[in-house]
Amino acid sequence: MRFVVCFHVFPFIISTAYASIGPAAEIVISNVFIAPDGFNRSTVLAGGTYPGPAITGRKGDRFTLNVINELSDDTMAKDTSIGTSIGMGSSSEEPTMRMSWIRQERFGIILISVSTFAWRHLRYSPSSATQYCDGLRGPFVIYDPEDPHGPLYDIDDGASRRRTKAICSNKRSDSTIIALSDWYHQPSQSYLGAIPPLSEATLINGKGRYLGGPSAPLSVVNVKPGKRYRFRIIAMSCDNFFVFSIDQHLLTVIEADGENTVPHVVDSLTIFAGQRYSVILLADQVVDNYWIRAQPNRGSQGFLGGINSAILRYHTALAIDPLTISHDVTRPLREKDLCALDKLPVPGRPYPGGADINLNFVTTFNRTLFQYQINGFTWTPPSVPVLLQILSGAHVAQDLLPSRSIYTLPPNKSVELSLPGTSIDVGGPRDVVNSGFENGNATIRFMTDNSGPWFLHCHIDWHLQYGLAAVFAEDIPQTSISMENHVPASWRDLCPKYEQLQ
Repeated sequence: MRFVVCFHVFPFIISTAYASIGPAAEIVISNVFIAPDGFNRSTVLAGGTYPGPAITGRKGDRFTLNVINELSDDTMAKDTSIGTSIGMGSSSEEPTMRMSWIRQERFGIILISVSTFAWRHLRYSPSSATQYCDGLRGPFVIYDPEDPHGPLYDIDDGASRRRTKAICSNKRSDSTIIALSDWYHQPSQSYLGAIPPLSEATLINGKGRYLGGPSAPLSVVNVKPGKRYRFRIIAMSCDNFFVFSIDQHLLTVIEADGENTVPHVVDSLTIFAGQRYSVILLADQVVDNYWIRAQPNRGSQGFLGGINSAILRYHTALAIDPLTISHDVTRPLREKDLCALDKLPVPGRPYPGGADINLNFVTTFNRTLFQYQINGFTWTPPSVPVLLQILSGAHVAQDLLPSRSIYTLPPNKSVELSLPGTSIDVGGPRDVVNSGFENGNATIRFMTDNSGPWFLHCHIDWHLQYGLAAVFAEDIPQTSISMENHVPASWRDLCPKYEQLQ
């Protein structure tokens, strides 16, 4: 399986340059008061900053991260887990990631890299489902020293390229990562059991302003005239999607969700929660300051007073807010215009329903129970993770929990998954896709060539909290064999520790 489908790891001080760690590092998860938009609140942070430090490396690296839980704020969950929005490797590779629950102990995490960039965030545990809305988010970048698009740009964030080819040393920058996120002034748990709240602010690289609030500092992306920059745009959103643009500059899309694309020029792009794009910007305008805009679909609209904005600043320009005005969008990104750089055959036969296995996931919302359902059933987190259920001998869907939310798939089969749109805003997040609204549809195909349980979920975290998820249990017999051959003793030692924490 080449990807995981999702429908739909400060007062606040952070420079425009991301702190970088990895492939081996230690991350402390703690509660910190920050005011990224001028409003001070307690948060959940990785490494004490928002966003968390960029975990970086290069293709082929093995990542070893020690994560320490020091959470203490009773208004928010105090147990946690870390996951990533990242494409999964093929069956010829080792398992892409092995992760553990984290409470009041130090647990190790081992990641086997693929070539992509992504972001890391909380992944679902019963008591901490919306924790990344409280700040537990950060970039995860894996650089490819053989990047086929390398000749098209001069500068990329070189912090993780210290062990790659010498040419990479000439591509260093303050940061070419642009992280977009929605921001809330109250702890996420205070919103549960109600309609998802409107965000108070949009943060770009951890800074922003809210309507009616103070003129808090905005993030600045520095450029030099004549240079070509590869910007890695990440939607670390809890809910919102954004229309992203930079005044008076075109963007050349070269990658989407870790997959290289044929270069495609746009003047704006819509990016949904969990999605990532790489774009090339040529700094070819007059030396000045230019607004970077991220218009959200919900919450405060527009750009009055610098909300939903950051600053693109040319070298030697004055350190002031831009005076540029929003341009008319004439070349928006339409995803159907993107073409893969490397052509991959589509599994199955070339007509609807032409796969070996054809599934239709109808999503509904039960307003009485306040639950989302897939084909009539709500995802309820099991007391024992699905992988451990399989390792304990459960080999058929009827034996796996939660009942009716586990879909067992045989090996080496083509699967077609249809995700109809809905009249309620389910959509959202290719590895992350937008299923559309009423009368819409997203249909994907994949091969069952990577054994294991794979979590399919809505990337709008409020929707995940209310049960919008399922698991594909792929090739269960091979899962047990693979884990027996690859799991180290230290990983097995986590099982009794986990049980003691229940």
